[in-house]
Amino acid sequence: MTADTQHNVTLQIVSIVFYTFIAFFCIGLPIAVLPGYVHDQLGFSPMIAGLTIGSQYLATLISRPGAGRAADTLGTKKAVVVGLAGIAASGALTLLSTLLQSLPDASLSLLIIARLVLGASQGLIGVSTISWGIGLVGSEQTARVISWNGIASYGAIALGAPLGVLMVGAAGFNTLGIALSVLALLALWLIRDKKAVPVLRGERLPFWAAFSRVAPFGLSLTLASIGYGTLTTFITLYYLDRGWVGAAWCLTSFGLCFIISRLVFINAISRFGGFSVAISCMSMETLGLVLLWLAPSPLTALFGAGLAGFGLSLVYPALGVLAIARVPAASRGAGLGAYAVFFDLALAIAGPMMGAVALHLGYGWIFLLASLLALAGLGLTWWLGQRPAADSTL
Repeated sequence: MTADTQHNVTLQIVSIVFYTFIAFFCIGLPIAVLPGYVHDQLGFSPMIAGLTIGSQYLATLISRPGAGRAADTLGTKKAVVVGLAGIAASGALTLLSTLLQSLPDASLSLLIIARLVLGASQGLIGVSTISWGIGLVGSEQTARVISWNGIASYGAIALGAPLGVLMVGAAGFNTLGIALSVLALLALWLIRDKKAVPVLRGERLPFWAAFSRVAPFGLSLTLASIGYGTLTTFITLYYLDRGWVGAAWCLTSFGLCFIISRLVFINAISRFGGFSVAISCMSMETLGLVLLWLAPSPLTALFGAGLAGFGLSLVYPALGVLAIARVPAASRGAGLGAYAVFFDLALAIAGPMMGAVALHLGYGWIFLLASLLALAGLGLTWWLGQRPAADSTL
């Protein structure tokens, strides 16, 4: 591929994953302030705060079969439009929730509904933009599409988290819902003239058939991704527990290192193989989580978060290329949706599980548990790579 061709492919991919950026920017804005809102403003426990954040990921998880089917049958562009409309609705519900802060039960209920709508919308956009991008530039560019989609998502969270803190500090919690709705409506206006790709004809695997094909790689992804769910859900409360300030910058450190790793090593998967890249990256992530567990200062925590982000960056595309190769092209959306379920599962269980650990053992221990789970994912990936049927060159 010539440099000009590669540049053109990158521009096409970026023009599609822009909508992933919008979706995850809307997720990033409240992520560092909602746990404190639920715990401090509404007066609920850390476990309830974790469940509130985790409800979004649970909704994404549950909606994946429908998201994959919509991308395959409705069309990827139409599916993204539906997802953006859902984010706009979530913003309206979030605004209503914050307006009812004096009624904690009602405010929490509306906030959870808003999180559920946001989660389902995220799932629809995430699957559809990847499938749209692959359909636009070809299946041989799968790793690049997944990588750029991740850059868009984590970059958006890295920017959105501190901006959300600044925005709420300057103008109050009501700004969150307004911002979500305005951004989603802007994206709906911009997408109207984007080129759609035709719906592929061919073998349509049922969701659970696609799920079984990608499951070995997906389980490894779950184990590796719980650390990310732990970081995003509890880093604010972890900092407060230790008397530190600047928790949002920990998310920024994670996101920036994640992006740098993907930009610098975007071709590593095609050069070294999915298994080798995944194992190397999981090792680095595990070390970063251990540093967060042992951190004596905010600076060490920032370094640990950055190392975890640098390591986790290529795990999703490295395992994803191996997983998606197991499903036919006409069922790509189903395969992507099934594979993404395992990431959603990690984020859905991280909140309540780590909330319970924090409640009984303290916040530091959640990162030790996350590092042990990442280590287990590393072991599973190594085992999959040793099987005779494994093809580490994919």
